[in-house]
Amino acid sequence: MSASKPRAALFDMDRTLVRKETASLYVRYLRDIGEASTFDLLKTFYWVGQYTLGLLDAEGIAEKALAPLSGTPESTLVTRCEDWFGKYVERHVADAGRRAVKRHKEAGDVCAIVTGATKYAARPLAERLEIEHVVGTELEIDARGHFTGRAERPLCLGVGKVRRAEALAARLGFALEESTFYSDSVTDVPLLERVAAPIAVNPDPRLERLARQRGWRIERW
Repeated sequence: MSASKPRAALFDMDRTLVRKETASLYVRYLRDIGEASTFDLLKTFYWVGQYTLGLLDAEGIAEKALAPLSGTPESTLVTRCEDWFGKYVERHVADAGRRAVKRHKEAGDVCAIVTGATKYAARPLAERLEIEHVVGTELEIDARGHFTGRAERPLCLGVGKVRRAEALAARLGFALEESTFYSDSVTDVPLLERVAAPIAVNPDPRLERLARQRGWRIERW
């Protein structure tokens, strides 16, 4: 590795830097401010369960989940996510995750959150942890600055997460093959396989089995 080439530490968000799954926390928030129903919350729990089991049609679910955003100004979601994070998410940020970010920053590594969630959900966490870069699922915005209710392809999931991480690496000048990636989910195996140091954090059962088979480090945050 060239001495001038930066290294990178990439962090998943849900059940990694944050000990909880944030989609259901967000729907709880919407329910509590009168923007969602208990049925919406139960539906989200179902989707999260399907995703964890690897049975989820991610693109189909994203289409359904994002449709209600159509016509909403981007600024509304930015404000709402900041309020939501402070009230529902911040207390669940893992202390061990904070320490890991601090270690990498002190070592001079590029730090980034790489998540299937949107940048609107991840940005408040990045600001709290002083992480400059966020890679996530991007939402389409029209000329008026309003959401269309659709996501840009690829979604930041599976192979799509690798492609979006590759774009960040190309922009910042680091190599995925020399990076570290922390994740809880078997759905992130494509990116875990690309990096030098794959670390399974609070892994789901399938990822834990795979990590043990391959000798990947396992951490409990």
